[in-house]
Amino acid sequence: MNAQEIIKSIEDAELKSEVAEFEVGDTVKVHAKIKEGNRERIQIFEGTVLKVQGGSNRKTFTVRKFSNGVGVEKTWPLHSPSIDKIEVVRHGKVRRAKLNYLRGRVGKKAKVKESI
Repeated sequence: MNAQEIIKSIEDAELKSEVAEFEVGDTVKVHAKIKEGNRERIQIFEGTVLKVQGGSNRKTFTVRKFSNGVGVEKTWPLHSPSIDKIEVVRHGKVRRAKLNYLRGRVGKKAKVKESI
């Protein structure tokens, strides 16, 4: 076995069996596990998916939301153990792979049309 095959087998073991189906433009709720001292709780981060990149166990996604009038973005690995679950709230209708143009918009201009 060469090094690439060994790395591939280790990466495949880390993949989650059930992952939510979502795309760029969708509004999602990410249930993230947060450690505070010796306690662990789940915090929900709801926003629009700006981009999805990578593949296999290296796949990451970026979610953007507005909190107190300030745009907040977080990027998570899709197969991270710190993510409890991902809930799709609504599906967006977009025509591009990365929604970087939303960063310069605020309020109603930052909305993504909903697909039916």
